[in-house]
Amino acid sequence: MLKISYYSGLKPISKFFLIVLLISAAVIAEPSSRSGVGAILYPGGTTFRVWAPNADTVNVAGDFNYWNSSATPLYSESGGWWSADVNGADEADEYRYVIDGDLWKSDPRAFDVVSSVGNSIITDNQYDWDEFTPPAWNDMIIYEMHLGTFYDAPGGEPGTCYSAAMKLDHLVSLGVNAVQLMPVCEFPGSYSLGYNPVNLFAPESAYGTPEQLKFFIDQCHKRGIAVLIDLVYNHLGPSDLDESIWKFDGYSAYEDTGGIYFYENDNRYTPWGDTRLNYSVGEVRSFIRDNVMYWLNEYNMDGLRMDGTAYIRERGIMQPEIPEGWSLMQWINDEIDSAHPEKISIAEDMRDNEWITKSTGAGGAGFDSQWDAGFHHKIKGAVTQSDDPNRNMYDVRDAITNLYNGSDTQRVIYSESHDEAGASSGKSRLPSAIHWDNPESYWAKKRSTLAAGIVFTSPGIPMLFMGQEFLETGAWHDNTPLDWTRKNTFSGINMLYEHLISLRRNLGRNTLGLKASNVNVFHVNNSAKVIAYHRWWNGGAGDDVIILANFSGTGYTNYGIGMPREGRWRVRFNSDWQGYDPEFGNWNSNDTYAYFGSKDGLPFHADVGIGPYSLVVLSQGSQPNMNGDTIVNNLDFEMFSEQWGGSCDLWNSCGGADFNMSGSVDIEDLQIFVNSWLE
Repeated sequence: MLKISYYSGLKPISKFFLIVLLISAAVIAEPSSRSGVGAILYPGGTTFRVWAPNADTVNVAGDFNYWNSSATPLYSESGGWWSADVNGADEADEYRYVIDGDLWKSDPRAFDVVSSVGNSIITDNQYDWDEFTPPAWNDMIIYEMHLGTFYDAPGGEPGTCYSAAMKLDHLVSLGVNAVQLMPVCEFPGSYSLGYNPVNLFAPESAYGTPEQLKFFIDQCHKRGIAVLIDLVYNHLGPSDLDESIWKFDGYSAYEDTGGIYFYENDNRYTPWGDTRLNYSVGEVRSFIRDNVMYWLNEYNMDGLRMDGTAYIRERGIMQPEIPEGWSLMQWINDEIDSAHPEKISIAEDMRDNEWITKSTGAGGAGFDSQWDAGFHHKIKGAVTQSDDPNRNMYDVRDAITNLYNGSDTQRVIYSESHDEAGASSGKSRLPSAIHWDNPESYWAKKRSTLAAGIVFTSPGIPMLFMGQEFLETGAWHDNTPLDWTRKNTFSGINMLYEHLISLRRNLGRNTLGLKASNVNVFHVNNSAKVIAYHRWWNGGAGDDVIILANFSGTGYTNYGIGMPREGRWRVRFNSDWQGYDPEFGNWNSNDTYAYFGSKDGLPFHADVGIGPYSLVVLSQGSQPNMNGDTIVNNLDFEMFSEQWGGSCDLWNSCGGADFNMSGSVDIEDLQIFVNSWLE
């Protein structure tokens, strides 16, 4: 079929050819009886349905009717809706709506577009997905990714879904099991953070087609990695909206307001433009709700982050509330909980508000989790101070213990994010914030990895920003790809993140407590700048975890702290190990013994060695229940048998089978296993 943009103008054609074209794109002269909004394929044609309550006529023009503006009318339904079944309108055909004869608009619900100012494209949403179960939220490690800069050659085009998929094995080796994509809805141009969306249902054309984005998600799933999408509903654009949703059906109350989809009172004002969607209009609420469910259903996304929710529920800081924004978020979260209880909804509210993650039944917004900006700022403040005396251990304590509604999974914690590392925010990567003129210095490496250690050992869902794992420096830009040569240059730092993630996920089966909500910061020494805390689930071998963190430039050979249980405690992680970086001190942080005698409010005490600006993680032996199902049986024995005769050390835990912490899996471990099985 001849394809021609309507911008090109109509070329002279014979009357006969035009008649043939129009017959092939025949319209059934009544509204469609089929369901769906947008352009929905059926065998032999496409159903078009659009909301245009102020229009007198609506036509659809496209490749299927040679861009004739009046040959293919839609028919009025109730509530301002228009629809028609158009035979011959096929997949990949481009189209636009024509309002009242001369207003050409792209489809607000287009599933694909040529560009943010281009035509809409009829799309087949079918995809053959593999089965996938997302990780439990208390096992989730989030990796914030910008598709355009994750992997591409410097000076080339933006990264794509295909190029990003080429580097997914890096995330597997790192231990990451969730990718949070920065916004991928169509935005102006090819380079952007993505927080200026134009077409909410269409993926960014510079990144690839809908099929290619689904391929990326499927490749993540094949590797055990969940995918979360970042969605923006507090404003649109503001640029490039004229071709689509702005004054869509020609109506607006004022010259500078946006018509049916947007507030036209003072609620329209946002820090990014006067383009806040009108949450009080039923069709707009459904537009947003449907968009959320579209990404979760059609793209098999495993959850979402909703951007700037504070600007959905209120006009701004110290500004009037928008009650319908709050109820909209409640409705969306109830819909997600009903249809997909395993999929996580995360708010970026940034106001330290526990009501964001309270249930809707209790009056909350119903999100499952929210970014904890306070955690970030307190930890960043502690590591970016140039002088040790200025580091505040009470701020660090408060960051570690600030749980929303007592739940570890109700907050996402991080030391870097796109906001905190981005040039658009006037900020930079943490190593540069620590030592701006030498971000690869000893001090920058030590204190940025100390911050990461706090992230992965505190209660919360840990998140890292792409490139953090190999010490990316400077300010992050949306047009500059990651420098992947740094993965080799700083391979030790990359390994440090691998080890922290392994501990956090209890892959060695000896740090289960890091996956729980329980935390007790039992030691705060603001003079020495040392803090210690206890993490546990039920307590016991393989469960209790002690973290000792030193925020000063002074190392300690025997630093005394309280301990919850007596006996041998093994060092599972020492951030000062020279294997992470040759400049590190390799401080003598050895296994220790806890003896009877109370200290720090705990019944036992021990001495631990710790280097400058370092973090040490200790735990006792693991438990015979090796697969974590609470029952010791033949499945656990199979896992134990695989480790028989193995030698264990700091980095090889023998799969947790060295129950007595002797350094090998031997007959004594077998006896412990059998005794537990017989209990």
